[in-house]
Amino acid sequence: MPRAPFDIAGAQVAAGEVRTVEIPVSTLPDHTPVNLSVQVRHGRRAGPVMFVSAAVHGDEVIGVEIVRRLLRAPQLAGLRGTLLVVPVVNSFGFLNRSRYLPDRRDLNRCFPGHRSGSLGSRLAYIFLNEVVLRCQFGIDLHSAAIHRTNLPQIRVSPKDEVTRRMAMAFGAPVVLTSPLRDGSLRGEAAARGTSVLLYEAGEGLRFDEMAVRAGVAGILRVMRDLAMLPAKGITHARAKPYLCKSSTWLRAPVGGLLRTFRGEGEMVAEGDLLATVSDPFGGTETNLLAPSSGILIGRAILPVVNEGDAVFHLAALSQQAAGDTVEGLAAQLESDPLFDEDEII
Repeated sequence: MPRAPFDIAGAQVAAGEVRTVEIPVSTLPDHTPVNLSVQVRHGRRAGPVMFVSAAVHGDEVIGVEIVRRLLRAPQLAGLRGTLLVVPVVNSFGFLNRSRYLPDRRDLNRCFPGHRSGSLGSRLAYIFLNEVVLRCQFGIDLHSAAIHRTNLPQIRVSPKDEVTRRMAMAFGAPVVLTSPLRDGSLRGEAAARGTSVLLYEAGEGLRFDEMAVRAGVAGILRVMRDLAMLPAKGITHARAKPYLCKSSTWLRAPVGGLLRTFRGEGEMVAEGDLLATVSDPFGGTETNLLAPSSGILIGRAILPVVNEGDAVFHLAALSQQAAGDTVEGLAAQLESDPLFDEDEII
């Protein structure tokens, strides 16, 4: 007996069909309609329902590229269950190259939203109810803000064994325990019974090849682990991730010109020299030292800083995996075949 169609926003997607559904959100002041575009892949065989979303923050374009490559992956031909993919959640910020909505609200603080609230509240309500809550699982793709970069990493909720298992299957270099925030997609989804994995990698308004490849490979691994895809053509991560219990941003001790000596993915020990801040005349230099051991999972990329600016994101290890995780991942991504034949690195 064939599977029943998948209903979404008044549309029906038949088993084995791939269809993009446009869900109305609003109309711009110039009368241009704005939709939430969702590609639905409804497999011929039964299985879980999962979503993948990107650009909740409009300037985080790495996720959009990850989604583009994911949708071209040949492994999806063997899909069991249903996959909902939203390349751009926050179209307003995406078009304006901005993290925020036109009223400066952060969409990831607007959940659960309301059908008659602010623009952000309405968009959050539509995305949550039409996409997220239709799924048992989800992967939300993010990057650092502009002028910062993140090592590929997974954020999981404390004591959430479902997302922890998904994180281990994903295979990013770092898994960081991160508390749920009020108004966030991840927090609201967890409260409603949908397990959402958050992937952070790269920087705003920029592509990063390693971060993109890690994202595509990780999503396919999670789908295999959930029995949504066959194992053929999907490799396990070669190294186990570092598990991190907490993290802190190290800030510039003074304002001036920043010279960094360590990069994201590097292990540091207490007292290691990470950076130096100098005045423009070169008369003074102030060192930034590691206050404790850990792994650098993010950093600023601008060489000009004010006193108190975040410079390095240092994560404390709760369990160190055997082997060199970051180098192992890089080697795997370099040796794995490209998902797009026409890509030039």
